[in-house]
Amino acid sequence: MDSAARGGETGDERAGRPGGDAPATGLRQVLGPVDGAIIAMSNTAPTLSIGIGMGAIAAIVGGAIPAVVLLAFLPILGIASAYAQLNRVERNLGAGFVWVRRTLGPWLGFQSGWVTVVGTTIYLAYGSQVCGAMLLAFANEAHLHSVLGLSLDPGSVALTTILGLVVLVAVTLTAIRGADLSARIQKPMIVFEYLVLVGFCGYALIIGKHHFSLDWFNPASLPSMKVLAAGLVVSVYIFWGWDSAFSVTEETRHPRDAARAGYGSLWLMLGMFLLAALGFERLFSLDQMTQNASTLLPYLGTSLARQPLAALPLLAIMFSSIASLQAGVLPTARQTLAMGRTGTLSPLWTRLHPRFGTPAIGTVLISSIAALLAVLGIGIGTLNQFISAAATSVGMLVSLYYGLAGLACAVRFRAQLQAGVIAALRAVVLPAFSAIALLALGAYLAYSDWTSVPAFAWNATNGKFIAAIPVTIVLTGLAASAWAKWGRRAPYFDTAPERAAEAEEQIALTPAPAPGPAV
Repeated sequence: MDSAARGGETGDERAGRPGGDAPATGLRQVLGPVDGAIIAMSNTAPTLSIGIGMGAIAAIVGGAIPAVVLLAFLPILGIASAYAQLNRVERNLGAGFVWVRRTLGPWLGFQSGWVTVVGTTIYLAYGSQVCGAMLLAFANEAHLHSVLGLSLDPGSVALTTILGLVVLVAVTLTAIRGADLSARIQKPMIVFEYLVLVGFCGYALIIGKHHFSLDWFNPASLPSMKVLAAGLVVSVYIFWGWDSAFSVTEETRHPRDAARAGYGSLWLMLGMFLLAALGFERLFSLDQMTQNASTLLPYLGTSLARQPLAALPLLAIMFSSIASLQAGVLPTARQTLAMGRTGTLSPLWTRLHPRFGTPAIGTVLISSIAALLAVLGIGIGTLNQFISAAATSVGMLVSLYYGLAGLACAVRFRAQLQAGVIAALRAVVLPAFSAIALLALGAYLAYSDWTSVPAFAWNATNGKFIAAIPVTIVLTGLAASAWAKWGRRAPYFDTAPERAAEAEEQIALTPAPAPGPAV
């Protein structure tokens, strides 16, 4: 049997065309699977996702948090399988930008890269504000409420933005030094976060007075499809970030390190999310969870312990917000580097630091754009409203580019349908169903938000405003891709050589019939 069908490396992989060897771009291969997992988990920000995201999910779906989290995990796992298969034969930090182009064409490929960059940049914008709010909240917890007559109010959008941007500058400088340094800094923060989560959520699970209910695991208990879709999008969003492991694939020592890091971080995060959801459900009523949605983890700390132990969850969220900014800068700069070296973006994005071998200029530009968006976001609502609108909009974008990657995998490896049940499920069936589910979910939520209000308003609570954000990003992506094709004349849009290479790859991946048992 062909080695691809067995899960081993093909001849193409060993030769490096189109296989597992990273392009010679000057990036240094300094990361192992643990480093990649640290970057992926930091970008997902499990503690921040639990501290803020769980409350948001509870406000949407009520007590069915575990059901929605598990349902959201299934398509994410299918997309992770797609990423692993594609990375195995074409190791590229551009990920979907490169993979989707080869199979589905350059226009969809460019959209995959574009929405990834814009979505993460939006996250960096409001993530910096969240970071500022967490720093101020921790200062208040330490009985520091003002400095030189300035009130340290975590609810002040302007103050949280300024403080968050200071942190964004710091993590940008660290990212320029290298992905390995970022991973080393994030490692102790991740360990601390997980210890706090396991300790507090596990204790809540043990001592909670509310009895376990099967409705917690029953999506049919939800009142409508719109409620389920909204809960799923937020749940998909809290898993978002695991694919950062593939954005640094050219800086890992082995092609499979990215897949190991992606899978490992996903399963760890699922365990943490379920533990937290069950701990919250056991200890709190639904009213308590919704009333404290934006501060659910700190509320858990004060409910279970006295100071100073009660402040540990808030400290963990603060570390998580800092680490997520640092991890968010890394993949975005590498995505623009991948786009720049295909000619679709300016060569400016491809310049590497002469000493550290990182896309330094791209890193600074991404952070600068995120800072501008954060400042512009000050006037559209409160911090919580801005976060909610941005999270929903980015969730739709995540559904789009994950879905495109899943379809690209299913089409590219369709010959694996003849290679056995396991190979077919892993490379075609699961990626295809996951892609369809995520694309339908994003489209349904965009339609529901758009039709939820009669008129558009420049406000973070307006459904048409929320739906217009991803639609506008896609439209600007079409304009940018048109400029790349006819203005820049980027070779990325010349697909003839890729079609030939894909045909060769299908032959290589299809197992030849053998007279005897497969070896």
